[in-house]
Amino acid sequence: MKALVINCTLKQSPEPSNTEALAEVVGERLHEHGVQVGTVRAVDLDIAPGVVTDAGDGDQWPGVHDRLLDAEILVVASPTWLGRPSSVAQRVLERMDAMMSETDDEERPVAYNRVAGVVVTGNEDGAHHVISEISGALADIGYTIPGQAWTYWHLGPGPGPDYLDEEKGRDWAHSTGRAMADNLHGVARALAARPLQAPG
Repeated sequence: MKALVINCTLKQSPEPSNTEALAEVVGERLHEHGVQVGTVRAVDLDIAPGVVTDAGDGDQWPGVHDRLLDAEILVVASPTWLGRPSSVAQRVLERMDAMMSETDDEERPVAYNRVAGVVVTGNEDGAHHVISEISGALADIGYTIPGQAWTYWHLGPGPGPDYLDEEKGRDWAHSTGRAMADNLHGVARALAARPLQAPG
């Protein structure tokens, strides 16, 4: 079984990413379940705007699309900015919109029988809003969203230290992240055993 983590930080590599650090907790737990975990930092790629699988002219989204179709588990990780998902997360979801019209050999939407969850970091509130926006979009695309398939960290109202600089709240975020990974893996296994069929 494979998982793909798409980190939607605004920070290009090799700058440390708070979002990546929390997503790694989920990835490590998935690895304990025997899942092969890969990561994409989307901001490092040339991902053109649009709602197509291949925008041509150097667009690097098709490689990400191939990895999405190779993974049974997807984790979208985003910081909170202005109480909303990052612009990179929005770009990723817009490109994933094309998957809604793609089907497999059995005429099922290609996201069927795949599960997804969300990781959020930010030093101000808005995590639940970000989780709901991303989860709703992924469900529209066809992913199954297990119960409690998310974790987040934020310091509280007002500016302050980042996740990597602050111990407060980490234990809860980590335990919730491990539970998230367990739920993603459990539902992915259930769908593998009894897959959803084509709609209609």
